[in-house]
Amino acid sequence: MLLLWGALLLLLWWARPGELTLGEALRLLPDLVRLVRRLAADRALPRGVRVRLWLLLGYLLLPVDLVPDVVPVLGYADDVVVVALALRSVVRAAGDAALVRAWPGSPAALAVVRRLAGPPAGS
Repeated sequence: MLLLWGALLLLLWWARPGELTLGEALRLLPDLVRLVRRLAADRALPRGVRVRLWLLLGYLLLPVDLVPDVVPVLGYADDVVVVALALRSVVRAAGDAALVRAWPGSPAALAVVRRLAGPPAGS
């Protein structure tokens, strides 16, 4: 889990806006987990979106991955890619407002997550 956190931190540090501090970047993974959990429990979102988020949480908790975690860098990069794809799917289906409403962290960290998730559909 620490290696996943480190890989995600490096990717997001590369994509960060200038105002993201190191402390906010370190809190990003726990904030992402809370975001996914909050979105998955949000009854205002379509059922398909919530199911995808619960599947994402399950995937992240399972010890079996697309690429085994023992493979340096790539073992944890696949988890980052899966999270990014899931967030992109959620933002396109539920809209950016759902992401903003459920985000537990700072505005600068939210900007990084928005960049990772990509633009909402129709943008």
